[in-house]
Amino acid sequence: MSWYELFIGFLLGVVEGLTEFAPVSSTGHMIVVDDLWLNSSAFLGQEVANTFKIVIQLGSILAVIVVFRNRFKQLLNPKELVSFRRGQTDKLNLLHILIGLLPAAVLGLLFEDYIDTHLFSVKTVLIGLVIGAFFMIAADLSGVKRQTTATLDEISYKQALGVGLIQCFSLWPGFSRSGSTISGGVLLGMSHRAAADFTFIMAVPIMFGASALSLYSKWNYFTMETLPVFLVGFVSAFLFALLSIQFFLKLINKVKLTPFAIYRIVLAAVIYFLYF
Repeated sequence: MSWYELFIGFLLGVVEGLTEFAPVSSTGHMIVVDDLWLNSSAFLGQEVANTFKIVIQLGSILAVIVVFRNRFKQLLNPKELVSFRRGQTDKLNLLHILIGLLPAAVLGLLFEDYIDTHLFSVKTVLIGLVIGAFFMIAADLSGVKRQTTATLDEISYKQALGVGLIQCFSLWPGFSRSGSTISGGVLLGMSHRAAADFTFIMAVPIMFGASALSLYSKWNYFTMETLPVFLVGFVSAFLFALLSIQFFLKLINKVKLTPFAIYRIVLAAVIYFLYF
């Protein structure tokens, strides 16, 4: 591994960390930064490059666990689990998470091959970026009037299911998982902060599961020769995700989703002119 290759690994980790949990589509940014500029597959090979992008996602997941460590401790606390089983808790619990995860997880497993074969293209990402942006603007315009849920512990099972169903839109590349779920939460009466918190917590099991399965299937591409660039990408993704999550959570109730939606439309235009 040369210093240049390590630098590329670092930059891709930065892109992953900054965009994975913001409602701006990490896929769209990877197209601009890697496919159209850095071209990591040129020195890693296509399969290793794809594996690398899976590994650095784990860095972003670790950042969420650090930021929400107290909430995860509460969710997994034995006393809370007993109360949950007895139906004696009115806090956010594992059933909320499970209900929110289930729809997209089932559809993702059923249509994984179709999505990978037919939907991963620049054109479909552009469509996802633009339509997702208008969905976010619609959430800002109509969702604020119906907000009844200010915090995580006020989220109902019905709202969790609604967010889970809306999350299915994110199976379309470029739509953005966080963009769809935060917008969905706002439309269902959550504050922007409560919807963002729920989105990030729900991201850990679904992203970890998807990354672990993909990594397992591509394990033979993980070699000692490529280990340094994998480590650099993982660490930079973790550090920049840590910063971006904390910054985003402080910002979201103030600026809402519309500025991110406008950014997505601009990004779609940039990708269109650069690629076509």
